[in-house]
Formats: sequence, C-alpha cells, structure tokens
Amino acid sequence: MKILLTAFDPFGGETVNPAQEALKQIQAPAPDMELIKLVVPTVFGASTQAVHEAMVLHQPDVVLCIGQAGGRTAITVEQIAINLMDAAIPDNQGNQPHDEPVFADGADGYFSTLPVKDMVAAIRNAGIPAAISYSAGTFVCNQLMYGVLYHIHHEFPNTRGGFVHVPYIPVQTSTMNRPTPSMALEDLVRGLEAALRVL
Repeated sequence: MKILLTAFDPFGGETVNPAQEALKQIQAPAPDMELIKLVVPTVFGASTQAVHEAMVLHQPDVVLCIGQAGGRTAITVEQIAINLMDAAIPDNQGNQPHDEPVFADGADGYFSTLPVKDMVAAIRNAGIPAAISYSAGTFVCNQLMYGVLYHIHHEFPNTRGGFVHVPYIPVQTSTMNRPTPSMALEDLVRGLEAALRVL
C-alpha cells in the first residue's frame, strides 16, 4: 500500500507546526506500507496544487493530510470538508479569502473516504486521546481536505483520502499567556502511526 502523507509548514506567526514535526518522525507501521512524505505550504490553492501534483506522480492508494488545530485536546480525525474558504487570518502569502468556494463546480461538501471511526478507535487503543471531528474549519486545512477529495472524486476513483488534526505541542504553549492544551510530540507520532495501521 502506498500512502501519501502530508503536513503543513508553520503559519500564523508560529515557528513550528506539530503536523510537520510529527511527519518527520512517523514510520510505516507495516512492512507492505510505503510512505511518501510531503510538506505543503499553508497557502490557499498552492497546498492543493502541490498535493494534486504528488497524486499524479505517485498514484497513491491513500492520501492522508495532517494539520494543526491549536486549542484541541485530542487527535481529531475529520469526517467532512466543506466547499468554503473563510479565513480569520491571512495564509503564508497574505491571502485571506472570505465566503469563497474552494472549487466553484464542487459539491457543498465531501466526506472522508477513510475509516474514520476505526482510526479514532485505534488511536485511543494506543492510549492517546482521539475523537471524530465534524468541522475542519474554513482555513487552509479544510481547503486542502476538500481539494484532495474533489480530485479523488473527479480523477482518482481508486484512491481514498482524509484529514487528521493534531493539537499544539508543548514548545508552542510554554510561552502562551493562558493555559492551552498541548500533546507531546511522541504521543502525536504514536497516535498517527496507530491510525495508519488501520489503513
């Protein structure tokens, strides 16, 4: 099985992104699993383009994207992406769309084609907090999840895809003025590898 695993670079003034840090350490949990790792820019449009190009090049069986969701207390597996870009902050190139579709000819939403509930159960069984999320937001994370599923729907019928959000890691929250949830990087890695085993 060939899995395209993606993560974003730091954004919003941060110097690290826990998704990217986890991506560096994740190992394939099964001998017949090939991981293709890709760091994508936190930029509307460019992130989807980069992943689409990798999908064309590598023809993966699965695309699993990872992003940061600061403030969440668990690893959250996303169930649905919506056809909406509505940014509270600019992306890494200063783009800040409001009330714009990801793709004008796309559906209102696309559901993950990964076994979301089984992935959550596997992460929990590894001793890591996990939950299903029914909102990937309206920033670049949702845009990428939607874009991947759009391309799967239109071009890659034999590929499955989805998105996982991870909390902050402690180095990000140690200087914050108010208590903010975080999760140790090694726990993020263990949880994500547990989710990969399900695939």
